[in-house]
Amino acid sequence: MVQFSEEKMAKVKEIISRYPEGRQKSALMPILHLAQEEWGWLSADTMDYVAGLLQLEPIEVYEVATFYTMYNLKPVGKHVFEVCHTGPCMVSGSDDIIAYIKEKLGIGVGETTADGLFTLKTAECLGACGYAPMMQMGKFYKEHLTREKVDQIIDECRRQAASLN
Repeated sequence: MVQFSEEKMAKVKEIISRYPEGRQKSALMPILHLAQEEWGWLSADTMDYVAGLLQLEPIEVYEVATFYTMYNLKPVGKHVFEVCHTGPCMVSGSDDIIAYIKEKLGIGVGETTADGLFTLKTAECLGACGYAPMMQMGKFYKEHLTREKVDQIIDECRRQAASLN
């Protein structure tokens, strides 16, 4: 059964309390972030649970979770590469970067490597057009991407994983 830890539930209650009575839907996005932090991704059961907490219809949660690329609707790797693929990034070569990452990691967009280390996603504009091509990795932007920079990023992620084992 999906249920927040006591610590996370206290945070959920604090977030909901920020909004006037009857406006609990305003807490949806931060609570989805907490849910993803707790379980790594947003399953249908998780989204239904969040809907119940906020007294929303499940479809209201699904609409938000499926609209934003920051929410993972299936399990993802430890490192999620979200490569921008809108106009400015495409003109600057993001399609080549996406193709290179696919080749290098042996996965397609929306897939995760067999070792669970990497997931490749595409994203709509990430607001860094002047630094194209670029991708987001969690809280960090990787900008002016080249094949060499992608190799360095992948190698660094693998070194980090190896040092934790």
